[in-house]
Amino acid sequence: MKKQAMLIAAGILAAAIAATNASAAESLRLVNGKIEVDAALKEVAAKYEEETGVHVEIESMGGGVNIQDELKKQYQGTGMPDIFVCGSDADFGNWDGLLADMSDCAWAADTDAGYVGTDGLVGFPYTTEAIGLAYNADILEKAGIDPASITGPESMRAAFETLDAQKDDLGLTAVIGWCCEAQNLYWSTGSHSFANYLDAGLDRDDTTYSDLLADGGQIDHDRFLAYAEMVGLFNEFSDPALLTSGTYDQQILGFASGKYAFVTQGSWIGATMTSDDAEQYAEAGNFKCGMIPYAFQEGIDTILTNSPSWWAVFQNDNTDAAKAFLDWLATDAGQEILVMKGGFISPFKSCSFVAEDPFAATISEYTAAGKTSAWHWLKNKSGLDQNATGQIYLDYALGSIPDAETFTEVMTQVIADYYAS
Repeated sequence: MKKQAMLIAAGILAAAIAATNASAAESLRLVNGKIEVDAALKEVAAKYEEETGVHVEIESMGGGVNIQDELKKQYQGTGMPDIFVCGSDADFGNWDGLLADMSDCAWAADTDAGYVGTDGLVGFPYTTEAIGLAYNADILEKAGIDPASITGPESMRAAFETLDAQKDDLGLTAVIGWCCEAQNLYWSTGSHSFANYLDAGLDRDDTTYSDLLADGGQIDHDRFLAYAEMVGLFNEFSDPALLTSGTYDQQILGFASGKYAFVTQGSWIGATMTSDDAEQYAEAGNFKCGMIPYAFQEGIDTILTNSPSWWAVFQNDNTDAAKAFLDWLATDAGQEILVMKGGFISPFKSCSFVAEDPFAATISEYTAAGKTSAWHWLKNKSGLDQNATGQIYLDYALGSIPDAETFTEVMTQVIADYYAS
C-alpha cells in the first residue's frame, strides 16, 4: 500500500509539472468560500507561484455572501474566475455545460470524494469536514461528564443541567454556544443543524428523509419533533447575548475562550481556534476538543462527514493551467500547507500529513469506527436555508414560536410552501 501511495503521489506530481510547464497562463483566479482558510490558501498560492511562475489570485467570500449570486453577476459582467467553489447539486447545476471534466487529472485516482455531475468529474475535493456537537473535553471532565454517556435526549438534558449548575465554578458564560441570527447565520441553522434531522444516525446511503424532502418538501413529523425538542434545549441553555443576534466570530471566540462547554459548529472551527483565536484558545489551556452526535433520539451514534464543497474549473483559455494547479495541490507540496496550515483533513489517499487540528482525531475515530452519516442536505432546494428555514429557527429562539410542536408545524408548512414555489 505504501509503495502504491508513493507511485500515485509521484504520478500526480509529474502530471502537475508537465501540465504547468505546458501552460501559457501567467495568472489564475480562485474564488474560495471558506474565509477561515484565506491565509493558508494565499500561502499555498504564493508557493505555487514561486515554483511555477503562475500567479493564483485568491478571492475569499464568506459570511452572509451568496457566492453563487456573486458568480452569476461576474458571468454577466466582469468575467468568471478560473476556479470557484460549488457546495451543492444546485450550485453545480447553475453551470451545466460550462465546467471542465477533470477525470483525466492525476488527483482523480487518489480520492473517492470528487464531485461527479452531468459534465463528468467536475468537483475537486479539498477537505473533509464533520458536523457534530462540538465540546470542550476539559470542561466536561471537570464537571464529571463522560461525553460517551450522552446517547439521547434525556442524557443530553441531564448533562446540560449539570453544567448549568456548575457554570460559575467552571467559568462558563453558558452551557452551549448556539446562534439563530437569521441574516448571516441562516446556513448554520437552516442547513447544518437541519442536516441532523435528515441524516443523524443513518447509514451513509440512507436517503429516507432527504427523499421525503425532495418529494414536495415533506417532513417526517415524529422524527422532526424529536429534533425540535433538542433545538428547544439549545435555546434554553444558550448564551442569551449570542442566541438571536450574535455573530459567527463571537460564537467561535466564546468556545475557544472556554466560555461555552458545547458549540453548534462543525470541525471547520478548528482552523479559526488555532489562528484568529489562538491567543484566547491558549489562555483557555488549548483544551482538547471532541464531538458527540446530535442524539435527539436515543441511540443516534453518528456524526455527519463529507466534502463540504468542491472547486470547479470554468472552461476557458486557462482551463489546462487551472487543472494543473489543482493537480499540484494534491501533491505533498500543496497538501503540506493545506493540511498543516489550513487544518484541512485531506481527502487524498496518498497524503501523509495529519492536521494539527482540534477535531482531526475525532473525525478519524468516528470514520474508523464506521460511525458517520452523509450530508444529504446538499441536495436541498437552493436557498431553502436563507429564504425559508433560517427565519423559523430565529422565531423559535425569540419565543414567538412557543414550543417544539409549533416549531414542527410551522417548519413543515414553510418547507412545503417553499418546495411548491
